[in-house]
Amino acid sequence: MNRVLPFGFGHSFVIRHPGFVISYCTVLDIRIVREQPDFVKSRLALRGGGDEAKIDELLRVDAERRKAETALQALNAERKKLSKEIGGMRSRGQDSSQLENRVRKVGDEIARLNEDVNRVDTQQKEMLLEIPNLPHLKVPCGKDASANPVVRSWGTKPKLDRTLDHVTIGTDLKLLDLERASKLSGSGFICFTGAGARLERTLIQFMLDLHTREHGYEEMSPPFLVRRDCMVGTSQLPKFEADMYGLENNQLFLAPTAEVPVTNFHREEILSVDELPKKYVAYTPCFRREAGSAGRETRGIIRVHQFDKVELVKITTPESSFEEHESLTADAEKILQLLGLHYRVVELCAGDLGFGATKTYDIEVWSPGQNAYLEVSSCSNFADFQARRMNLRFKDAEGKNRFCHTLNGSGLALPRLFAALIETGQQQDGSVRLPEKLLPYFGAGQIP
Repeated sequence: MNRVLPFGFGHSFVIRHPGFVISYCTVLDIRIVREQPDFVKSRLALRGGGDEAKIDELLRVDAERRKAETALQALNAERKKLSKEIGGMRSRGQDSSQLENRVRKVGDEIARLNEDVNRVDTQQKEMLLEIPNLPHLKVPCGKDASANPVVRSWGTKPKLDRTLDHVTIGTDLKLLDLERASKLSGSGFICFTGAGARLERTLIQFMLDLHTREHGYEEMSPPFLVRRDCMVGTSQLPKFEADMYGLENNQLFLAPTAEVPVTNFHREEILSVDELPKKYVAYTPCFRREAGSAGRETRGIIRVHQFDKVELVKITTPESSFEEHESLTADAEKILQLLGLHYRVVELCAGDLGFGATKTYDIEVWSPGQNAYLEVSSCSNFADFQARRMNLRFKDAEGKNRFCHTLNGSGLALPRLFAALIETGQQQDGSVRLPEKLLPYFGAGQIP
């Protein structure tokens, strides 16, 4: 007889193992690790990070924790029974000293076992925080970005009379000043100036308006500083702590993306199924150390420590999350379509997936000056991986509390969009022609 494992998973994909039917939208729940360790190891092995080797130790700690909890329950039951017997003996005027000595010994043993349970419980939780999400069954296999298939593309590469990169264009037109930005903050920072600053503000406003007016997102303006537990909730910590700007002894962080405050907005809540999906959009600056990124796309504004981004976040049910993932990606793509910029969508293979994602599409805009595609959005479905970390649940139609599914994607990231836009719009006379959709915001169709 098949048994359904009650993980609150969606029903889009089902795995059948002997004796089990697992509704699969993937999350690293200790129960699925315990029941199907070989399956979990095989999915983690596709990522190529060696995390499958952690499963046996995780199971050893889990067994130790469960054994200690069982012993603790038995001792508590014994103490309760003895206490009841002592009460009866006292009421009858009998000597209960022998039982009282036993109760004291049991109490000492309970205190010791409580320490053991807390120790191994903390150890198990810390181990689970270090293990990534399982790739979805339909995610392509592959070791790195070279194995990412192109799902679709839109538009064509522009044919330009001349091809300068965004640094040359931006410097000539005084749209940005990287040299003075470096004097202010060091390398890897941008200072947009004049029409460049206005264009940056224009793009932010244009994207927010489109997502709120046409795509149905609710706008939010969250804090730019977030607590440590929020960073853990969206899986930036503990894995990527070296990439983050921490304050207050790393108990507070500059937000690396609006994903963190917005997804955590409903943490530790139980939402009604009638409220879902929640759809939020927010603009924030994003702060990342980019540790270990020296030499990678460091020219100009392609890879920087602070950048502006409009972020899309969805909180939904397991049954609808993959459909919502497709629509979120389409919402991000619409920005590039309206701006007339050629782009492609690639699906990340298992070896290139982010730590918390089960499935991801990257949207890459064509940059004539770089002669390359640049990622401007990464649209991910996390299933209930993040929701478990932040205890974000919903009450379904049957009154059962289940974990939500969370999704997010840039809609879009500014520096690379800015670069592709001015490179695509460059004219032979040195000016930059802007898309018609930006005219109501920018006030002119050309720079200068």
